Amino acid sequence: MATDQGSDRRAEHAPAPGEKPPAEVSVERVTHQDIPAICSLYKKVWDSEKGLPSELVKAWQPAPLEFTSWMEGVTYFAARRHGHLVGIVGCEPGHGTCRLVHLAVDPESRRHGVGTALLTAALDWARRSNVATVWTDPLARFQAAGSLFLKLSFAEAGRLRRHEWGEDVRLFERVL
Repeated sequence: MATDQGSDRRAEHAPAPGEKPPAEVSVERVTHQDIPAICSLYKKVWDSEKGLPSELVKAWQPAPLEFTSWMEGVTYFAARRHGHLVGIVGCEPGHGTCRLVHLAVDPESRRHGVGTALLTAALDWARRSNVATVWTDPLARFQAAGSLFLKLSFAEAGRLRRHEWGEDVRLFERVL
């Protein structure tokens, strides 16, 4: 289990007087019991994003049975705060590399270390799995995700124009 201590995050986002500080984030591998909460999280995340192509939103909001099929060959990690699922990422190994897939963070939990905790767990898993390179391909419009990857020592390796449902995609990689 990875935990984001978030000392630098807490300093950046100090609570207002009388407000509770953000709770610690725990990250664990996903189990089949998590699937309903995961599907609800994806629905909440993608419904909150304005201007995405409807085909993309539909494809990124799996039903429980569909998510079960996503799990084949992919190791997923879930982030929790106060016992509630607030983020998820998948690690899809292949040919000595690992592609990060289906990263999503609850809009209310963003900028509180959830993405960092998830990616740290994914990178740790990749190292233990003897992966040489970790890569990912978020939509270019997700600037915060790009900034997070750069902060975690990923390099931007390229851009695909109108690649996914007419959206530009940025490619990031990190050599381990």
